[in-house]
Amino acid sequence: MSETGYRQILKSGVWTQNTGFVALLGLCPLLAISNSVVNGLGLGLATTLVLLTSNVAVSLIRNLVKPEVRIPVFVMVIACVVTAVELAMHAFLPGLYTVLGIFIPLIVTNCCVIGRAEAFAFKHGVAKSAVDGLATGLGFMLALVLLGALREVVGQGTLFGQADLLFGEFGKHLTLHLVGDYRGFLLAILPPGAFIGLGCLIALKNVLDARAQRRAAARPAPAIQEASV
Repeated sequence: MSETGYRQILKSGVWTQNTGFVALLGLCPLLAISNSVVNGLGLGLATTLVLLTSNVAVSLIRNLVKPEVRIPVFVMVIACVVTAVELAMHAFLPGLYTVLGIFIPLIVTNCCVIGRAEAFAFKHGVAKSAVDGLATGLGFMLALVLLGALREVVGQGTLFGQADLLFGEFGKHLTLHLVGDYRGFLLAILPPGAFIGLGCLIALKNVLDARAQRRAAARPAPAIQEASV
């Protein structure tokens, strides 16, 4: 695929067909974990790593797997990758591992992971599959981080709270207190706040897309120069 094709894959995964804002896949972890930036970033990085690795693995074995048994094989590959990521987080990020809890092993059941293995990695080469997995993961992480930032700011008046869970001692200096003596807004932290926040972000994305389309339509068409005979 050409360079433009790779660019299109990235744009589609991160923005045009964003997993959280457009496809609306993986809503369970998206809504449950996104009460802070750090939680969203942690789960987003784990999901991105799983998507990247599983896409590459599926692409490597795609010529060896019969179509009739591809789904069980996909699940087994994804489960192995998720288990490795879970063990690594338990060893190196125990605090974040405890906070994320059951949602780390539940990456196995995330529709976007097995969906990209089926729709893309099983049909394309390693390079394209790696870019697709990375783009899809970054798009999901973008949704997690933006929703987490919105809920954390409105709900607690902070940004990057408990960053030490992900960045260690350095993370203790990253927390920003945006509003002094803020008493918090409980609704933003509770599950209803996740639905409201996601709806606001989807609406914002739709407004930005509509504005971009209007600007593209308003641009004058390039003049076509006819060759003189």
